[in-house]
Amino acid sequence: MPFTPFHFGPALGLGLPLRRYLHVPTFLVASVIVDVEPLLVLVLGLSYPLHGYLHTFLFASLTGLTLGYVMFFLDRFLNPFYRALRLVAEDSQGRKAFMITGILGAAFHVLLDSPLYRDIRPLYPFTQNPFYDPGLSMEVYSFCVWTGILGVVYYVGLLIYPFVKRQIAL
Repeated sequence: MPFTPFHFGPALGLGLPLRRYLHVPTFLVASVIVDVEPLLVLVLGLSYPLHGYLHTFLFASLTGLTLGYVMFFLDRFLNPFYRALRLVAEDSQGRKAFMITGILGAAFHVLLDSPLYRDIRPLYPFTQNPFYDPGLSMEVYSFCVWTGILGVVYYVGLLIYPFVKRQIAL
């Protein structure tokens, strides 16, 4: 996607309702970390494909796995911040949940980009992109926008729920 923020939509819209099973901060970062590759290509003027190895399921999954592992260790420091923002459920998650979440977020990025760009080789080492269909671009962008709206609405609900619950109890 030319605008990486579109990837936050599905990460919020799918991640927040599943936050008991997925680590939302990891899902958010994993959903955009793959675009570090095109950013470096553009900024540094590299002679490298815009959508290279990180835009394959294999390397995106390895990147997500590594990210999940790192986020697991950072969680001991950042968990109070995540809880204050209501991004994580009350019960803590194990390393496996972080790593699976990282893989899912990065792979989902590749899945969303694959119909849009001819140069992506999602099934590397195979060189074809069987998912490429530029006719789906409007559907992909709409999905990202609508899941983003759903995610924002859900998040606002998470933020106001404690206040509503307190008012009802009075």
